[in-house]
Amino acid sequence: MSQDHGTPERRAVDPTREQLAGLIAARMAQELDRLSADFRKPNGINACVLDDLLPEEIALRIFEAFPAQGRMRFNNTLRERKHVAAQMDRYDPILEEAIYAFQDARVVETVARITGLRALEPDEHLYAGGISVMSRGHFLNPHLDNSHDKDRERYRVLNLLYYVTPDWKPENGGNLELWDDGPKGRPREIVSRFNRLVLMITNRNSWHSVNRVKSDGRRCCVSNYYFSRYPADDRSYFHVTTFRGRPEQPLRDAVLRIDGRVRMAMRKHFPALLGETSHLYKKTPRDRR
Repeated sequence: MSQDHGTPERRAVDPTREQLAGLIAARMAQELDRLSADFRKPNGINACVLDDLLPEEIALRIFEAFPAQGRMRFNNTLRERKHVAAQMDRYDPILEEAIYAFQDARVVETVARITGLRALEPDEHLYAGGISVMSRGHFLNPHLDNSHDKDRERYRVLNLLYYVTPDWKPENGGNLELWDDGPKGRPREIVSRFNRLVLMITNRNSWHSVNRVKSDGRRCCVSNYYFSRYPADDRSYFHVTTFRGRPEQPLRDAVLRIDGRVRMAMRKHFPALLGETSHLYKKTPRDRR
């Protein structure tokens, strides 16, 4: 299998995950009080934004390391249109280092202080995490993320989305939308700005989407998800990833509602028929750190 690991000169100077984690935790700590206040605001989907997360040259290096879209899986359905990847040993090593920097204990502890979420655990298997690329015409319809991990043992409670495309502008589209009043309301838009980190809760009401990309550029994102044995809400719940149509898409909404009900019934009553998700980082023993 061919691998895209960059030049020896770049590899020699690239920061390690430990070094990246130190930078991330320190940057978060600089704005910890503001981030915590933003995240804990009532009457909406809990989220906060941190700009200039890493030194610009490192953020650019991560962006430049993204693979060609032909080397990623293309999800192309009524629900979404984007390229994704989780098998990180196929790509430039700095991408894996960047992803796992967010799983360092220092970063997890700082995020727990910001959010107040209990017993946070990162996911070494990158279940639904990893990297994604969206280009012109790509989108992600309003949806609720799967409530649990792949084994239904822990709740998925937090999304960490790190955007690395230089000069990404609001008019390019491809921006995160938070539907505070549900998928029939009006979304709150968070631009996928270069070197920006978004922390977003996932629970029974965290409807979110990505609006259609209108630019010829590539909107690149590094994604992590944190889990916990405690729900993000005040009571237990379970649901599969559930999609809806946008307010101007009534027919698509009807189809996606049926799709969600069918997949939910299958997951509850016939989980073996659905099999294991293929969006995982399947590490060999020597890959483990």
